[in-house]
Formats: sequence, structure tokens, C-alpha cells
Amino acid sequence: MGGAKVTESSNVQRNLALQRQWYGEPLGDRVRRLVVAFRISQAQLAEVLGISAPMLSQVMSGRRAKIGNPSVLARLVMLERKVLVPGVAAGESDAIKQALEDVRHSRPSVGRDNLPVMQVANGEEAAWPVLREVAKPSELESAASLLEGRYPALAQLLRRAANGEPD
Repeated sequence: MGGAKVTESSNVQRNLALQRQWYGEPLGDRVRRLVVAFRISQAQLAEVLGISAPMLSQVMSGRRAKIGNPSVLARLVMLERKVLVPGVAAGESDAIKQALEDVRHSRPSVGRDNLPVMQVANGEEAAWPVLREVAKPSELESAASLLEGRYPALAQLLRRAANGEPD
């Protein structure tokens, strides 16, 4: 009996390490932030994401390493972005309800270019899709030129986002 618990604990630790590698942090941390931000239960969040509540619980606890359905992961990322919508950030119930409904009814197309899950040592590639949503590559280049003198590291990040290429 004790050996089974040690094996389960070691599997959980391995899965949490894989989540850090794949998603930047344990999924439980990301999910808990969404539960708080949207003032909903884990079961309600699971329904919005399109995953069963037990499966979400297993991913959160590290008993499972990954979310296998890319559309579920895309909805998770969509919800994380909706936290930044002014009404949601202010805790307005109508805005929260609308954000949840938008994500619940979404049918995200999932591809390499629209999920910020690429990993580099400092995770900066995760910012590229967001930057590309708010500005064209030419605008990112222009902003980089303006920032070059005082903020060279930020200028370099903007240029890499514009080009879509790592160092």
C-alpha cells in the first residue's frame, strides 16, 4: 500500500514538472486564478471549457499531465485573456457572464500560430501572439525603432515578435 502512494506521489511530481515545461506553470495555478477571477466553481469552469469536472480535477492535482483536447486548452487561454477585459477586471457580473458565455460557445480553430504554448527559456514567445493581435508586424517594428535607444531589450522583443522568430 505504501509503495503505491510513493509511486502516485512521484507521478504527480513528474506531471507537475511536465506542466511547468509545457504550459509555463502548473495548470492548477492557472485554473485557480480563473475560478477566482470569474467567481465560479471548478465544475462550472469545466463546463465552460468543455471538459468533465473529474478530468479538470485530475489535471489540476497533477494526476494527469496534460489537457489532451487542443480546443479545451484554447478556451482556457481565451478565458485568461478575457480576465483583462475592463468589465471583467472590475468584477462586473454582466461582463463576467458575457465572457463566460463567449468562451463556452466558442469553437476555436486550433493551430500552431494561435495558441501561445511555444516555450523558450524565458517564455517570451508566449507574448508574441498577443502582440500580433494588437499590432501589425510593421507597427511592432516601428515601436521597436522608437524604443531602441532607451529600452533595447524591449525593442528586441518587439522585433522578434514582428518577425516571429527566436534569437
